[in-house]
Amino acid sequence: MPSLPPHVDTAAFGRDFRWSAATAAFQIEGARTADGRGRSIWDDFVDRPGAVLDGATGEPGPDSWNRWQEDVSLLATLGVDRYRFSTSWTRVQPGGRGSAAGAALDRYSRMVDALLAAGIDPFVTLYHWDLPSELEATGGWLQRDTAFRLAEYAQLVVDALGDRVRHWYTINEPVSTSLQGYAIGELAPARQLLFGALPTIHHQLLAHGLAQRVVRDAAAGEVGIVNNHTTVLPASGDPGDLAAAAAYDLLHNRLFADPVLRGEYPDAGAFGFPELPVEDGDLALIGARSDFYGVNFYNPTRVGAAPEGSPIPFELLPVDGAPTTGFGWPIVPGALTELLVRLRDDYRDALPPLIIGENGASFPEPDEADHVLDDRPRIDYLAAHIDAVGAAIRDGADVREYTVWSLLDNFEWAHGFSQRFGIVHVDQRTSVRTPKASFAWYRDLIAAARG
Repeated sequence: MPSLPPHVDTAAFGRDFRWSAATAAFQIEGARTADGRGRSIWDDFVDRPGAVLDGATGEPGPDSWNRWQEDVSLLATLGVDRYRFSTSWTRVQPGGRGSAAGAALDRYSRMVDALLAAGIDPFVTLYHWDLPSELEATGGWLQRDTAFRLAEYAQLVVDALGDRVRHWYTINEPVSTSLQGYAIGELAPARQLLFGALPTIHHQLLAHGLAQRVVRDAAAGEVGIVNNHTTVLPASGDPGDLAAAAAYDLLHNRLFADPVLRGEYPDAGAFGFPELPVEDGDLALIGARSDFYGVNFYNPTRVGAAPEGSPIPFELLPVDGAPTTGFGWPIVPGALTELLVRLRDDYRDALPPLIIGENGASFPEPDEADHVLDDRPRIDYLAAHIDAVGAAIRDGADVREYTVWSLLDNFEWAHGFSQRFGIVHVDQRTSVRTPKASFAWYRDLIAAARG
C-alpha cells in the first residue's frame, strides 16, 4: 500500500476541509438510449467519422447508468466527503424543452439517497457539456434563449432533488465550451468561429446566473459556478510576449471570473475582441454573490506573441523543462498556488470561498487490468498539487475543498478511451472496475488529514 509522500503536509487542511471525487454524466453513464434519453451535441460529435481519436462513443465505458451502486461503494471505501457528478440534460429533458423524464429523475434520486446513506454529500453539476442537439440546431450557446432553457432544466432537477442535494455547480468550464467547442472546434459542437464564438461566454454566464437563482429561490443549499483556470506564463519579458500573455489571460480567465465576481466584464476592446451581447440586468444576475467559486486546474499555459498573419493575438508554447502528463500537459504544481493566491489578491472581498472542482492527470495505462496498477506518476502529480493547495491556504487563500478528477477512467471527450484520469481503472469493454494504487493513496491521505 503506498505511503504518503513526505511533502504532503496534511496539517495545512483543517478538519472542516472537504475531500471529493468527480465524474460527469456523458463520460461515465453509457446507455445512450436508456430511459428515453435524447441526443446531445456529444452524440452528434462521436457519430462523426474521425472526430474521436480512437473512434470510441462512450459505450459501454463505466456503464454507470446501470452500475451506479458500484460507484457509491467505491466512494464509501474511499472515504470522501462529497461526490461531484452531473445530471444529464438530455436524460432529464430529452429535447431541451418541456416536461421532465420521470425515469431519469428517479434514477438520480435513488443514487442521491444511496450516497446520503453512505455518509457522502451529493454535489450536483447541472450542466457538464451535454447540450441537447435540438437546442444546438437553433444556435446553441450562440443564442440567448439557451440560457433560459438551461434555467428551465435546472428547475426540474432542483424540484426533484433539492430537498436532499445541498451543493450545486451551475455550469462546468464555460471557457472550454466557448474556446474549444465554438472557437476552434476541438470539442462539441465542433464549430470554428474564432472570436465569433465570444457570445457563448455571455450566454453561459447568464445561464449560470439564472440557474443560481433557481437554486436560491428553492432554498436548496449552496451554489456556484466552476471554471477551468490557468496560470499564464509569458514566454519572455519582451513587450510582445507580455501583451500576448495579457490577451490570453483575459480570454481564458478574466472574461469568465470578472463578471461572476465583480459584476462587470474587463475591457477587451484593447485586444480587438468584439463586445459581448449584454442586456440590462444581465450583469447584476451574473454577478450575484455565489456561495463558492469553483476552480478546475490541470496546468499552466505559456504564451508568446503570435506569428505574423495569425488570426489570434497569441501563440501557445511548451513550458520548457517541465515534465508532462499523457496529454502532454506541463506539470507545474506551483502554478496552482500562484493561481489561488492571485484570485485572492485580485478579487479580495468579492471572492467567496474557493473549491478545487477538478484536478488530476492522465498517464499511459493498459486497457485491461487483472491487478492493482501502480500509478506512481499520478500519485506524485496529485500529491504535489494537493501540497500546492496547502501552500495557498497557508498564504491566506480560503480554499475549502479538493476534488480529484476522476473517480473512474472515463470517456475523455475527443480523445475517447485513449486517456485515463481515473483512480479506478475501468475496462471500457466490460466495465469492470479495479482500484489503482492512487485510490488507496487518496483514501489514506483523506484519513490522515482528518487525524
